[in-house]
Amino acid sequence: MSRTKPTVDDLGVDLDTLQWKSSSDEPGAIEVAFTGEWVLMRVKGDAERRVLVYDHHEWDCFLDGAKKGEFDDAANLAS
Repeated sequence: MSRTKPTVDDLGVDLDTLQWKSSSDEPGAIEVAFTGEWVLMRVKGDAERRVLVYDHHEWDCFLDGAKKGEFDDAANLAS
């Protein structure tokens, strides 16, 4: 049985009340918040206030890839 990933609206969370962890204080920084079984990610200063929703398995895989340098090429493009 597959489960559909919820949207932020489905979760019914108030984004302004979550404790966001930020990669920096600059606009464009990545921000992450944890809510129950979901991990939310957004870009600081995004006018559209878009938020991505990940389950903890996806988040763990992302962190593993980051630690192994899988995203280094993308990071170099952004600088």
